[in-house]
Amino acid sequence: MKNFEISVLDLAPVKQEKSIHDTFQDSLSLANYTENLDYKRFWLAEHHNMESIASSATSVLIGYIANGTKKIRVGSGGIMLPNHSSLVIAEQFGTLESLFPGRIDLGLGRAPGTDGLTAQALGRNPAIINQQFPRQILELQKYFSKENRDALVRAIPGEGLDVPLYILGSSTDSAFLAAELGLPYAFAGHFAPEQMEMAFNIYKEHFEPSKYLDQPYIIACVNGIAAETSEEAHKMSTTLFQAFINIIRNDRKPFAPPVDDMDEIWSPMEKSMVLQKLKYTLIGDQSEIEEKLKSFQERFNVDELMINSHIYDHQKRLESYHIFRNAKNSIFKA
Repeated sequence: MKNFEISVLDLAPVKQEKSIHDTFQDSLSLANYTENLDYKRFWLAEHHNMESIASSATSVLIGYIANGTKKIRVGSGGIMLPNHSSLVIAEQFGTLESLFPGRIDLGLGRAPGTDGLTAQALGRNPAIINQQFPRQILELQKYFSKENRDALVRAIPGEGLDVPLYILGSSTDSAFLAAELGLPYAFAGHFAPEQMEMAFNIYKEHFEPSKYLDQPYIIACVNGIAAETSEEAHKMSTTLFQAFINIIRNDRKPFAPPVDDMDEIWSPMEKSMVLQKLKYTLIGDQSEIEEKLKSFQERFNVDELMINSHIYDHQKRLESYHIFRNAKNSIFKA
């Protein structure tokens, strides 16, 4: 079992009875806290038209987090590239990299990050997404290259800067693309675990070395909820369960506090659906988290584990990330 890095995925979760300003302050607090615990990176995800998630202006929020931290890498997990012009994203991330040299990541996905109606409002054309997304990645690489200085269209800032690109996926399609382009690959196991193992196998089997990467680099994103006791962790996890119930019911309200009994909220069918979507969620006290991290790594052998924690109480959310760091250190005797 090889060692692995640990990182943070933050969706800027909006909680009931809290403002979006509170959300952003909590995100910065989490970034500061995990930076001090030597987490590798802090990524923010693009979503739209959701009362529960405030990371819609992802590039702006990345700048806020990067400005309030010192060494942790900050980036997108991800920018949903077909929602945008490649040139605009090159300029935005070129600006971020110029402001915070050597600390900015650009994770890229093709999903809309929202519902169909909002996707239309974003100007997406679903008929050409599968052709548009690979082409846009190549456009970004061109805009960031030094060789583009003689082109008629240039990204200023952006040109000549080292902004690493990551391909995100929640199915096997992006695994083939990441392998073909020789780019690192991050899978959204926190909400789409069904094809994760197959996607990793495809990526490793088809990987072609590039000037960006010599060998496959795999990031798995999972939900993680840790507490001093197993009972407390499982109660805290009911905030996450309620969030997934809201998705099933198309109810995008802010995140709710934990409850004592989920059976009063979900139906048997909803429970089955939620638990299937959360099959790789890591919940427990430190000893349980250690065992679950070992089991996960023995199965998937990832280079990096990115943890998303939907925990209502901010202080307990910080403590959860601390427990994950301690558990990982205990496994590898850091």
